[in-house]
Amino acid sequence: MSVKVEKLEHNMAKLTIEAPAEDLEKAIEKAFQKQKNQITIPGFRKGKAPRAMIEKMYGKEVFYEEAANSLIPDAYEKAYDECGEDIVSTPQIEVTQLEAGKPFIFTAEVALKPEVELGKYKGVKVDKVDTEVTDAEVDEAIEKERERNARSISVDNRPVQDKDDIILDFEGFVDGVAFQGGKGENYPLTIGSGQFIPGFEDQLIGKNIGEECDVNVTFPEDYQADELKGKAAVFKCTVKEIKEKQLPDLDDEFASEVSEFDTLDEYKADVKKNLTEKKEADAKNAKEDAAIQAIIEDSKMDIPEAMLKTQQRQMMDDFAQRIQMQGLSFEQYMQFTGTDANGLLEQVKPQAEQRIKSRLVLEAIAAKENLVASEEDFEEECKKMAEAYGMDVEKVKESLGESGKKSVLDDIAISKAVDLVLENVKEK
Repeated sequence: MSVKVEKLEHNMAKLTIEAPAEDLEKAIEKAFQKQKNQITIPGFRKGKAPRAMIEKMYGKEVFYEEAANSLIPDAYEKAYDECGEDIVSTPQIEVTQLEAGKPFIFTAEVALKPEVELGKYKGVKVDKVDTEVTDAEVDEAIEKERERNARSISVDNRPVQDKDDIILDFEGFVDGVAFQGGKGENYPLTIGSGQFIPGFEDQLIGKNIGEECDVNVTFPEDYQADELKGKAAVFKCTVKEIKEKQLPDLDDEFASEVSEFDTLDEYKADVKKNLTEKKEADAKNAKEDAAIQAIIEDSKMDIPEAMLKTQQRQMMDDFAQRIQMQGLSFEQYMQFTGTDANGLLEQVKPQAEQRIKSRLVLEAIAAKENLVASEEDFEEECKKMAEAYGMDVEKVKESLGESGKKSVLDDIAISKAVDLVLENVKEK
């Protein structure tokens, strides 16, 4: 196998990959063996017709597509390893020669890792973030904890109030006609949650159990269902049950129930401590983001579109996996949110571009400052991973393999670059 590299504009390259004719012949024979049982030839039982007979009847090209699909992945992988280029995108494949008895030739257009012309990265100025925790913030956090520990009490001697939990029957109509998905029975709703269309929940305040009422709303122009965008609708509603939240008293007993402390004062002090730690962590992240953004703006790099598209697809694939872990298919998510794959790709584009640029400038800093991960660094990282996953350290190393180890070492070097940037940041 051979590979030739042609550099193109904007950090793109075309690899011309040639596999020997013998490899193509093996792939064609493999395709024949795989497909012969599905091919019918008069005078032969299924699977018994000779390859030459099938090729004579259906054309010599009958097995070419399957053979090419079999050859390309392995040939591209070898070319990837041999070409010596830092490829950062999935390849765009085009077959240029596919004929029995001749070498199999195809091209792969790929993005190459861009060079970075670093700007200033030491002494970057960023805004200082306030990490002081106020008494009001402590009170707000404790109030949320009271909400989480509230009892729900059924009431029947008053109408609906804000923040009540209700059980609701409803049916929606546009121009007097019921629309699909606009009906619900025994639907649980918290007033003020914003779960329904703006204005819907407010109109239920003051309504009594069993009272029928009309709720008039207008669907937003950006509503997910095209047929309802901007349409005026009437919902026929009946409140079936009202529950109010009964908050626990704010005293030592409450503190002992929701924490490891015996007194309210101790609990408040711990809440303040935790809020301070969170604010400090958030401030560090904000400082890091601002510093890296300043470095990006002072640096130059030409991001290939193919590299950006690859990052977008990776982010969408990661998101789809997280959705599936929650018991929802990606197709269901798109249906419920009224979007499609292209729309989601466009949504993640700014984040994908930022992620690429951040990584590139940090890699450039690591290279310029000769920041590398030592074996001790790798051992320490493997220990952390072993603890996190409840695995033996040696098993972690084994599962990583050489490529995984390289990825871990690269990430450690990036972390060192981040530390260097933060050590030299100037807050204003």
